[in-house]
Amino acid sequence: MAESRQGGSPSTYAGESLQQVTAGETSIRYDDRGLVPVVVQQVGTGEVLMVAWANDEAVRLTFSTGTSWFWSRSRRELWNKGATSGNMQQVRRVLVDCDADTLLYEVDSPGPACHTGKRSCFFRQLTAEDDAKGEC
Repeated sequence: MAESRQGGSPSTYAGESLQQVTAGETSIRYDDRGLVPVVVQQVGTGEVLMVAWANDEAVRLTFSTGTSWFWSRSRRELWNKGATSGNMQQVRRVLVDCDADTLLYEVDSPGPACHTGKRSCFFRQLTAEDDAKGEC
């Protein structure tokens, strides 16, 4: 995340110039529960590793520590991804979407991101047949 702290010239991503803002300069649009979805992506490869939820405190902790923090909706508590398993995600950049209601954390994730032990939480393919059976 050093890039976002240093300022300087905007980076490019997919051919577009990125607007450099700090968390205080843009209003993240949290939902009525005070949460925002966070897509977590492996830096360099673009692989989507997981989707989680963050509240304001989790976002602030992510910026202050450089590791990914989220809000567990089931446990109703903050959690630092990888603190228990040792697979800490080093956050390299945080992007906010055009509506400011979704965040993207670009991370260096050394190990599995999924609680199942898989690299990504997205390892199951849904087919049209599954959808017709109501199994999605």
